[in-house]
Formats: sequence, C-alpha cells, structure tokens
Amino acid sequence: SGRHEVQSWTAATRRSLCLVWQKVKVQLGMSFLVAVFWYCRRLYNYLARLLKWWTSYLQRRFLKNVSVSPEVDLLGYCRREWKGDTKQAKHVREAYEDLFWTYHIKYLRQVRKDNYSVLRAVLFQIFSQGIPFPSWMKERDILKLPEKLLYSQGCNWIQQYSFGPERYTGPNAFGKLRKCMEALKTSWTEASSIRDNEERGNMCNILFSDEIKEHKLYEAIKFVMLYEVVEAYEQMKNRREHLPNLFRVLLARDSSSDPLSFMMNHLNAVGDSGRLEQVEMLLLGYVLEVKIKIYRLHKFNTEKFQVNYPDEYKREWQEISLLTEDDRYYHIPVTRT
Repeated sequence: SGRHEVQSWTAATRRSLCLVWQKVKVQLGMSFLVAVFWYCRRLYNYLARLLKWWTSYLQRRFLKNVSVSPEVDLLGYCRREWKGDTKQAKHVREAYEDLFWTYHIKYLRQVRKDNYSVLRAVLFQIFSQGIPFPSWMKERDILKLPEKLLYSQGCNWIQQYSFGPERYTGPNAFGKLRKCMEALKTSWTEASSIRDNEERGNMCNILFSDEIKEHKLYEAIKFVMLYEVVEAYEQMKNRREHLPNLFRVLLARDSSSDPLSFMMNHLNAVGDSGRLEQVEMLLLGYVLEVKIKIYRLHKFNTEKFQVNYPDEYKREWQEISLLTEDDRYYHIPVTRT
C-alpha cells in the first residue's frame, strides 16, 4: 500500500512537471519568436535606412556629374532663367511661351554648357530613342576608318588631330582615335539593342555622367565628320556627281578648302575653344542620318526661328529636336502628353 502511494505520488509529480515544462516550452517558444521578430524588425529598419542613405548618396553623386539633366517644366525654367524687363528677356520669354502653346513642348532637359553642347544633345537623343546606326555605318566597320585614312588614303596629317581639351597628341592620335571609335560602336550598339525605354534611359543616364567616356563619343563623331569630308573631297576632285550641296558649301570656305584645313581650323577646336558652326551642323545631321530640328529662340518671329539640319534629308531618317537661345549652347525640348 505504501509503495503504491509512493508510485502514485511520483507519477503525479511527473505529470505536473511535464505540464509545467510544456507551459514553459510554450512560453520559451513564444519568447523566442518574439525575440526573433523584434530582431528581424530592427534589422529590416536598419537595412532600410542604410539603403535609403546609399540611394540618396548615389543620386547626389550622379546629379552632380550628369551632363544631361532630368526633365524640368519649360515655362518654370523660362521664368527662373529670363527674369527682368530687358528687350532680350521679353523676347526669349515670348519664344518659350510659343513653344509651349504652339508646338506643345512642355518640358526641357538642360545640357551641360561647354563646347561639346550640340554633340552631347544630339547623341543623347539618338541613344535615348534607340535610333540605329546610319545605313553607311552598317555597311562598313567604323573601327577601321582611322586605319583607312592613314594607310589606304595616305592622310598622314591626321596625326595632328586634337581631342578637344587635350589638343595636339602627335603620334598617339591614331591609337586614341581607334579607342574613340570603339567607344562609339559599343555604346551605340548597346543603346539601339535595348527595347525597354526605361532601361535604355537608365543606360544613357549612366553613360552621360561619365565625362571621359562621353568625350570619346564626341571625338569619334568629329572624326566621322572628317572622314566624310575626305570622301567628298576625293569625289569632287574626280568630278563625280550627286554630292550633297553641303559639301560644296563647306569646302568653298577659305578656312576649310580641303580636309586638312577643315580639321585644323574647325574640328580641332570643337570641345576646346570652339563649337560647330551652322554649315557643320548640316554635316552632322548628314553623317548621322538624322533630321535635326532646332528652335532658335533668339530668332523668334523670323523665318529662321525653326531650321532643319541638313535641309536635304531622306524621308526615312528619324527626327530629333534641339533648342538654343544663342546658337552657342543647346538643350533638349520634350513633348509629352
């Protein structure tokens, strides 16, 4: 009997301990889950703050270096930049209002004001719109153009080519030109292969915040212009017909009567102390096979307010638009519904 009572008491104690332990385990489990949840929440908040800080830092860094700014309201930009009651300010304000109401241009992308301004504005739009290579570039390897001029056509004088602010580079010119052409071909191929507009826009924003790389692109475009002038000059000497009139106008100038003088007196200065002139804008549109429509605000209310470069263009060429207040620096007008 006594042994039975001891066993009963032991069994009851064991059951009680088991019940207590089960409750403790539940409590411990709940406490553990609460602790894990609290820790995860703290970690999430910390990572969210870290990501927010890093994103803000990258945006500040990017906006500091970007050479083509995000869209801004056209009339808001006009009010900020053209205050006052001078005749010029009133004239430009009227031009901006006409762009807004007549041409339905609502926004503006500012382009960095340097001597690459027009090349930057044109190439940014070509890339951001995914415009493909010109037909003549598809038929030949543009990487071989420097080699062709130097060796096949005997243009040893291209060693005097200047790279914008770098100016004269001597025997290194050929290698540098090759790298510029490689940068142009790679970037253009990438931009035109991206089908998603947002993705292509992000690619362009990154590209046009890299000053070294974008300068290579502009020098490549300058060299392509020079190459086309050499080709046209040879055709003119051989009295071949069907040359666009822009080459005759360009080569009729005393300062650019042949490719060498065109390079020395005009192209070499672009990006450094000079910029493209009006006839060279015709050449730019021609070699890139785009119709460049420019709104010249200082020519508002005249027949030269809106001009096209080149004036002889093919119907299949795509159109890009620029606006300028002084024929020196260019911005990108944006039409959106």
